[in-house]
Order: sequence, then structure tokens, then C-alpha cells
Amino acid sequence: MLAFAWLLPALCILAFIILSFFGKRLPGKGAWVAIGAIGIGFILFWPILGELLSKQVPLDAEGRFPVFWKEVNFSLTWFEVGNYDFRLGMTVDHLAVLMLGVVTLCATLIQLYSVGYMHGDARYPWFFAVLSLFTASMLGLVLADNLLILYMAWELVGLCSYLLIGFWWEKRSAAEAAKKAFVTTRIGDVGLFIGILMLFQQAGTFDMGTIFGMVEHGEITGPYLTIAAILIFLGAMGKSGQFPLHVWLPDAMEGPTPVSALIHAATMVAAGVYLVARAFPLYAASEGAMMVIAIIGLITILISGTIAIVMTDIKKVMAYSTVGQLGYMMLSLGFGGFAAAMFHLMTHAFFKALLFLSAGSVIHGSGTQDMTELGGLRKKMKITFVTCSLGALALAGFPLFSGFWSKDEILGVVLAKGGPVFFILAAFGAFLTAFYVTRMIMMTFFGEPKHHSEHAHESPWVMTLPLVVLAFLAVTAGWLALPYVDRVFGLQASYSSIAGFLVPAGEAAEHLEFNYGLMVGSSLVALAGIFFGWLVYGKKAIRAEAVVRRFPGVHRLLVNKYYMDDLYQWMIDNLALKFGEFIAWFDKKFVSDGACDGSAGLTLYVGEKLKHHVTGKVYNYALVIVVGLIVVAIVVASLQPTVLAAGG
Repeated sequence: MLAFAWLLPALCILAFIILSFFGKRLPGKGAWVAIGAIGIGFILFWPILGELLSKQVPLDAEGRFPVFWKEVNFSLTWFEVGNYDFRLGMTVDHLAVLMLGVVTLCATLIQLYSVGYMHGDARYPWFFAVLSLFTASMLGLVLADNLLILYMAWELVGLCSYLLIGFWWEKRSAAEAAKKAFVTTRIGDVGLFIGILMLFQQAGTFDMGTIFGMVEHGEITGPYLTIAAILIFLGAMGKSGQFPLHVWLPDAMEGPTPVSALIHAATMVAAGVYLVARAFPLYAASEGAMMVIAIIGLITILISGTIAIVMTDIKKVMAYSTVGQLGYMMLSLGFGGFAAAMFHLMTHAFFKALLFLSAGSVIHGSGTQDMTELGGLRKKMKITFVTCSLGALALAGFPLFSGFWSKDEILGVVLAKGGPVFFILAAFGAFLTAFYVTRMIMMTFFGEPKHHSEHAHESPWVMTLPLVVLAFLAVTAGWLALPYVDRVFGLQASYSSIAGFLVPAGEAAEHLEFNYGLMVGSSLVALAGIFFGWLVYGKKAIRAEAVVRRFPGVHRLLVNKYYMDDLYQWMIDNLALKFGEFIAWFDKKFVSDGACDGSAGLTLYVGEKLKHHVTGKVYNYALVIVVGLIVVAIVVASLQPTVLAAGG
């Protein structure tokens, strides 16, 4: 089955083609085609996983995994240019299979949910068509074995996000959000493309296995490698919303909620973390690049956490939460915690998909996403309340929930390799997470019902069923970190199951070890955040309004998102557009009017003056010929003594 992993993206592409041309004429407007394609992909994932688990990973003499180990070596020539052979291929290793499982499971549940959420939409078939292409792009990115194919899939993911964020393009805010996402991520993608070209210039190939092997053997080193690695990380910063390219993610909430769930859980934002994990041999060889990743991750955690505590849009709270959790993954990767980062990516995909779909259920049932207009929904939307609360506890890192295990591993990596400053700030970010997610639950489901809450109703089963499945995963997915799971999955017993499944190429087998002191400490941090959230927004022992009045400047700073959007708008208006106006003036004055029109005018002028010498009379031409011969004779005669002297 490993050799047939390409069927997963192929089925989704087929669904996209069918829905694009025939969607409106199919039963149910074709939604079953999209759901069937990704559902079959999820079914195929299991035999692929089973076959991979049955294989023993070949370790070298030092107990390390080979660089870019590929169980499937499927590759064929695409085209040739001179001595360069450009190939199409795929890799199906443990990292790829983990992503295949996460993407297909989340996409299946989200598309099923979309049947109810998007019911009655005028462009219903097109929505499912683009969802299928979006999923296919992410699956293709995961399976790519060379940087060229990865980049093509990467850009296709960006195109689909543009189409889906701006799906309701009649709303100006949605159209602007789509453009903002597209332009912001393009900035990072330019860096990614330059980094890929730098590696190609050194290696003469886009094949990742070859490039990583050259890095391991010291053939690509020094500042050149560091710059290339940071440029590639720039692409990940854009896709995964890392500071300062995070500004597009909250605005992306203008798209339909299933799109938000898919982007924030399993596809677009996960692509950036996956890219850094896939290119981990590059970063392992460059301490400078690793430190850049860690610092950017930490800044992202703190900025997103502080902004989230003042947001009143339920989807934007979740958006900033995503930014922060991605920051944790990058922080872990920056300190070499490969398995911990990917473990958190997996658990985060489940509980964040759950939280976004729960938010969508709230919007569907109440008609608003402004938390100040909600309250008391726990009695009207019981399934949504229970499932959303479970997702919130997982996000907060509540003991024994999935986020508790994976975030603990990241904090353990930071404590061991990052030092006390990084650890304290990362723990403070965890406190903020628990606080703002409790605030969201209290404002939405508790308190007195408001106008929108009075008329709220539970969502249909096609929407609540995915919530129940994701809630189960939000609680249990983290249990993969427990050592006894080795025996269930038949993994190599020398290390815990999830770490054994997620070992970076060229690295020694990584352990997910239990630090009981850290577990107690992180539990206290999560409980403290939950307690203060309840104290302020549940019991109201501390009035949020009083805090705002006490610190108006801080509140204004956070509400305006550190004025980063304003800064970017100022730069666009006063730098980018002004520079564009200068280029337009220069083009008109010197290029169009000067070089183009000027040369044309000169030709006309010369022609106008010369036309008087073109009479059409033979004797005039004869006179010119005679005069010309005389001039030539004089010149030759004057030069002859010099020529004779030189000859003498």
C-alpha cells in the first residue's frame, strides 16, 4: 500500500474536476463526491500506516536514522534541461504518514460538517470543489520528495486559501481578507523560493534526500547554509502565521467557518511547521537558524496570547490561539524538539478543529460570533457546549487531555535546552492560553442569555457528529505518549510510541520522557489560568471593565493588535505606493516619453529634414555621387604619403 499513497491526493483532484464541471447537476449538488474522495483517502491511510509500522527502520552504526529515509523510492523523470534531471516522486516515511492521517481525518469530518453549515449557499458545489483541491494540495505537499514539487503544492495551497477565505467575496471584508492573506504569505514564499534556489545552486538537484545528505557530509555549510535555511523558514513564517507575518490569520476568519477549521487545523498553517520538520537536517546543521526559529516562536506565543485576551469575536480568539500554538511548535523545533513539535501538531489539529467547528455551531445556532452578544448557551446547545468545553480543556493543557501531554513535551524541551528565560516565558504563554479559552467559554456558554442566545438552537446531527468524534480525539490523542502504546502499535520498544514514530532524519532515536515535576508545574499553570478566567468572567469577582479603566493604554494597545496592521498600512501608503508612483513617473518621463516616444520623434524629425534631399531626379543623385567620389579621392590622396612612409 505504501506505493499507492499517491491515490490520496489523486482522489481529491478527481473530485475537484468532477465538481467543477458537473457539481450543480449531481445529486445533493455533489457534496458526496468530495466527502467520498477524502473519506476513501482516510480509509486507505490505515493499510498504509499498518504496512509502515510493520517495517523496521534501518539505523546506522551510531543508532541514528538515515537522512531522509524513504520506505517508498518512487521517482520518474519529469523533464530534462541540459544536465539537470527534474523528477516526479514521493516519499512515504513516518512524518509523511502522520500528516496523511491528520489531514484526511480532519478534512473528512470538516467536509461532513460543511454539508449542514453551507446548506443553501448559492455556490455550494464550488465550495466543496475548492475544499477538495485544498486537501489535495496539502496531501501533495506532504508526499513530495523534492523541493520543486513541494513548492508547487505549497503555492497551490496558497491559491486555495485565497479562494476559500474570499469565498463570500460579495462582502468587502472577505475580499480584503483574501487579498491580505495572499499578499502576506507571498512575502514569505519569495524567501522560500530564493532559499530553494540557493540549495539547488549548490546541490544541482531539488531532491531533498540528496540535499540533506550533502548537508550531513559537510558539502553545504557555513553562512550560505544558514541564510538558505532562514529563507526557507521565511516561507514557513508566512504559512504558519509567525511574527511578523501573522497578521493575515485573524482576518482569514471572514471565510466560512469550515474553511477556518481546515486552514487552522490540518492544512495551510500546518504546512509551515511540516516544512521546518521536513527540512530539519538543514536546521540541525545551523545553530543560527535554529535560534532564529526559537526566538520567532517565543515572540509569536506572547504576542498572540496577549491579543487573544481582549478579542470579542469567538473565531478571532481561536485564530490567535492557533498563532500561539504554532509558535509553541516552532519554539520546540528551534531547540531540537522534533517529536514534541509534531506531536503537538497532531493533538492541536484535533482540538483546534473541534473548537472552530464548535464556534461555527454557535454561529449557526445563534446568528452571531460576537461573544458580548452571547451567554447562557449551555442550556440551548448542550452538545456544542460539552464538546467545545472538552476542546477548550485540551487547549488549556488540562491534565490528561491531549494538549496536556504534547505541550508538556514542548515545555520539557525548552527547559532542557532553552534555559530558564525561554521556559518562564513559554509557561506564561500557557497561562494566557488557559485564561483566554476560559474567558471564551464563560462569555459564550455561561451567564445570562442575551438577545441572540434566547433564540439559539442546537445544530443538526451532520454538524454535531464531527464535534463528538473530534471531542473524543481531543481527550485521548495525547495518550499516544504513554509508553504502553508501544505494544499496541508494535513499535520499537526502546522508546515511547509517538517519539519512535516521529524521529527526524539524521537524528538519534528521541525519547518522550515523563518529568513529573514539570507535569505538576504545568498543571498548576493551566489550572491557574482557568481559575483566573473563571474569577473574572464567571464569578466576576474581578471586573474586567475595572481593569480596562485602570490600564486604558495597555487595553488600547492590545485591542489594536500592537498597531501592526496600522504600521503595515502606513508602510503601504507612504512607502510602497509612493515608490510605485515614483516608478510610474520615471517610466512615463524617461521610458515612455523619453526612450520610446523620443526615439520615434527623432526618427520623424530626421526623416522630415532628409526628405528634401530625396528629389527623385537623376541629375541630383549624379551630383551627389560625383561629390562623394571627389571627397573619397581627396581623403585617399591625403593618406597616401603616410601609407608610403609606413611601407618604407
